[in-house]
Amino acid sequence: MDKKTILVTGGAGFIGSHLCKRLLELEHKVICVDNLLTGNIDNISSFHDLNNFEFINHDIVDPLYVSEIDEIYNLACPASPVHYQKNPIKTIKTCTVGVINMLGLAKSNNAKILQASTSEVYGDPLVHPQTEDYNGNVNTVGNRSCYDEGKRCAETLFMDYKRKYNLDIRIIRIFNTYGPNMAINDGRVISNFINQSISQNNISIYGDGSQTRSFMYIDDLIDAMIMIMKCKGLYSPINIGNPNEISIKDLAIKILDITNSSSELIYKELPDDDPIRRKPDISSVKSIINWYPKINLDQGLVKTIKYFKFLDEKN
Repeated sequence: MDKKTILVTGGAGFIGSHLCKRLLELEHKVICVDNLLTGNIDNISSFHDLNNFEFINHDIVDPLYVSEIDEIYNLACPASPVHYQKNPIKTIKTCTVGVINMLGLAKSNNAKILQASTSEVYGDPLVHPQTEDYNGNVNTVGNRSCYDEGKRCAETLFMDYKRKYNLDIRIIRIFNTYGPNMAINDGRVISNFINQSISQNNISIYGDGSQTRSFMYIDDLIDAMIMIMKCKGLYSPINIGNPNEISIKDLAIKILDITNSSSELIYKELPDDDPIRRKPDISSVKSIINWYPKINLDQGLVKTIKYFKFLDEKN
């Protein structure tokens, strides 16, 4: 494989740190850019002594000037409701001003650039499972809108740069992903359930628990990202996720079983605009790059629970 210089924004975050690790293993030079708003320097601490790794503490809302870059993976953005609702204006500026800065950097370097979009562009979907040609059912003025609409605008910007400047773009719509390096306080359902169960606290379920999600282990996502970046002519948005659907209540019971926890389920009010069903149609990515998630939920949960138990014992 040709060795490249690859810039990863949000590289100290959950997904970004795994991507940096894989790219370093492939012997690319990796420039990790993160303002550490939600990223964690501990996620990348093992890379700092490597000759082919560089960390830049920088907010992409401000212009970044780096030369001789071959590829950019744009992952910068708070991704959990806890974080993006705490910093809504910052979130939407990252998805607009920040994205324009990264597209400009790609243009000036004649580099390929991949946007980490999200299944949240579909909102609370009226189509199930969600296909890439579904335009979504999104509230433009709700508590989640800074993220949902920010990511939708980012996709628009990517396509406009493709049409106007023939920029070599990729857009992936990432469905629920989990694994080691998730933040303890990120508020996402798997990390919440695991931490509540291993500390023997009650597990909080919002709504009646019948709402569904589809969960993809981080290693499968990283495989897909690298394969898609290599794939030529793939400019339209593409779903990446695990199509195996599970209810939130069944997920909680599964985690209780694996952790052998005595925690009990308690029920709270469902937040506004929380999707009732979420499942990707991944027929496009299967046909284009022959990708399909390899790690099932039980396997992934065991690995993730081990990580959070390590953090719990460490603290």
